[in-house]
Amino acid sequence: MIMTVETAQLNNQSILESFGLVEEIDEQAAEIISGGLERFSIRNETQKPIYYTLDGVRAVIKPGENHRIRTDLGGDIRFDGDSRDEVVRPKVYDLRDSGKYVFYSNATNNSNRIELYRQV
Repeated sequence: MIMTVETAQLNNQSILESFGLVEEIDEQAAEIISGGLERFSIRNETQKPIYYTLDGVRAVIKPGENHRIRTDLGGDIRFDGDSRDEVVRPKVYDLRDSGKYVFYSNATNNSNRIELYRQV
């Protein structure tokens, strides 16, 4: 029997797998390791437009609107946590890859306060 390089590699991989030394890397883990694109979804459930920056890029999301975002810069979002012009409450978050996020008004305390929640 002639053993080719490909056959030898498959044989070695199966031996190592049987010892538990090698596991397959899933797509998301491979993307993190390789520094690939991160993807997010952001929805505005408030009654006002929200101005934000994601990795330094400025954007506005209107009420009821949904943004799908891809970035290779990390996913840092910054926005004003208070919708009144005269009050600024900066908020900064590091969004997780494949996360779905929603802006909500904090109506229980103050309807001008804006929160960003990750949907589970």
